[in-house]
Order: sequence, then C-alpha cells, then structure tokens
Amino acid sequence: MNSINTKLSFVALGTFLRQFTSNEQVPHDGVLYNDLYFEKFKDLIALSQSHNGWFTPEQVYFAIQSWAEALQEENLDQWLSQYDFNKATSKNVGLIMAGNIPLVGFHDFLSVLISGHKALVKLSSNDQHLIKFLADYLISVEPRLSEYLFFVDGKLDNFDAVIATGSNNTARYFEFYFKNKPSIIRKNRNSAAVLDGSETHEDLIGLGEDIFRYFGLGCRNVSKLFVPKGYNFDAFFKAMYEYKDVIFYEKYSNNYDYNKAVFLMSNFKLLDNEFLTLKEDASYASPISSVFYENYDSLADLQKRLENDAEQIQCIVSKNLIPNSIPFGKTQKPELWDYADNVDTLKFLATL
Repeated sequence: MNSINTKLSFVALGTFLRQFTSNEQVPHDGVLYNDLYFEKFKDLIALSQSHNGWFTPEQVYFAIQSWAEALQEENLDQWLSQYDFNKATSKNVGLIMAGNIPLVGFHDFLSVLISGHKALVKLSSNDQHLIKFLADYLISVEPRLSEYLFFVDGKLDNFDAVIATGSNNTARYFEFYFKNKPSIIRKNRNSAAVLDGSETHEDLIGLGEDIFRYFGLGCRNVSKLFVPKGYNFDAFFKAMYEYKDVIFYEKYSNNYDYNKAVFLMSNFKLLDNEFLTLKEDASYASPISSVFYENYDSLADLQKRLENDAEQIQCIVSKNLIPNSIPFGKTQKPELWDYADNVDTLKFLATL
C-alpha cells in the first residue's frame, strides 16, 4: 500500500482527535466521518474509567491531545524523511502492547502501518478499546488498511517479526518464545530527574507534571530524584502542592496509604506532604505515590552512574545538567522520533 496514503490517513486521524480536549468537545466543520465517530468517541472516553480505573477522563484527554499534536503532516514528514520504505516487502509484525497508560502502544501501531507492514495487534487487557476505535476510524478513511491491520485475541501466529512490551519478568518469556524471529523486546524502565537547587518554582511545577501525569504509571514518569548533598526539599514540596488534588482520586489515595504504611512499618525515614512520599533509595522504580531520591557528590560522577544504568532509564529530566536531558514538564510529550528505550523502531522495520 502507498505510504503516502497511509500517512494522510493518520493526518486525518490527528484532525479528528484535535476536536477532543478536556475543556470542550465540539465537532469541527470538514472533519471526515464525524457523523459516524464523533459522539461514539465522546462516549468511549466517558466509559474509559470503567474499563480501567486509572484511565480517568483527564488522563485520556491528555493522551488524545498528545497524539493530536503529533499526527500533523509536518511532524510525520520530519519523522519519516530519513527512512525509505518504498522497496520494503510487507511483513507480518506482531505487536504485544502494554496497557499502563492510555494509548501507550500507539507509536508501535503507527510505526508498523506507516512503514508498509501488516500489524497483528495483541492488546493489553488494560487498554482494550481506545486503539481499536482509532483503527476503525483509520479504516473508514483508508479502507485498504483493513488488509494491513488485524487484532489477535488468542495466540500470536504467522508473524515475521515482533515488537513486545512488558515487565522484566514477561520479557524473559518473550525473549525465549521469539528467539528465532527479529524482535524488539521492551522491559521495565523508569525516568529520573537531576536537580542542583537552581530550579525555579515553574521548573519544579513542570517536574510535578513529570511525576504525577498518568498517576506515575508510565515509564517516562519521573520516579527517582538525584539531588546534591544538603539539598533542601522545601521548594520542591511547595511546587508539588500544585498537584494536591491527586489524593482525592481513590485508587491513588489507596496506594498512598498502603505504601506509606509499609514504609513506616519498616522504619524507613520518609519526607511526606500527605499525598507524596520521598524515600532515600538506590532503586529507580518507586511505587505509586512515592518518589525515591539519592544524593550525589559531583555531576561528573553522577553522569557516569547514569550511563552505567542506561538500560534501566527511559529518560532524564534536568535544567541542562545532564547531556540530552529533557526539560521539566516534557516527559509525557515525546516527539515521534523519541523512541522508547532509544531503539529506532522504524530502522528496525526498514530492515525486515
């Protein structure tokens, strides 16, 4: 299938998605198939929390708007400009998706279709509906995509390559099961922030977005802080107060109460503001409602540490303290070319 037609169908999808924000959902003139899909999508967003308790309307709208911004023709052209799929032979690519945050597997879905391959999609039980809906919309825009897009309920068969996302535990099974096929196997990763005390109040509010968006469930959420010895957390907690209402969401509140109780029963020293705990810990993976932190002596030593731990880290946030770090507040707004685990998905697909 012509890659230009596929690209334009995703551009049309982006135009459709731009009608849906947390503030308003108003149909725009000229948007394809609004008569069939607009009200249905509003209803699906409203029902998403019943499908997955973490998928509140606010979080789903954020994910939708992130993709609405990404699926613009200039962004797609910039992303695709360094690849050539015209001579590629279409292969069957299995996609085993995660479901920790809304539409988390959509980048792989987009990558497979736009590179001219067929997608055999196995959805997570935690995110069964949103991607299927967007797939239906794409097929209405470009009916030939129905020959390239298949959802799999049972065992994944008849695939030439696979992209699978899961935990460190499931990754071991993936690596064994798919050992004879070209594959990208993604494991657990977490994100970290490096502070030096020069951050503004606005910087730290942005850091709060990196911590609390999607309730901290994404691999791009900051779950670990590196701070200089003697760092005063007063400014940090003052900025975090912006996100105090998170404690009114029952699932988050239950996690906060439980994890805090476990820490206290283990006699761990905590910093606490009644909706977020900070615990000094060498691990990168903190539980929901908690962030771990460590002190560093020098940025040079810390950079070496981060390089050694690269396979555990998805992204790093700082105020230009670490090379290639992301600005505060931007972790959940990756560009199309910001690949998970720094593995170039389109390059992989181009070589099949």
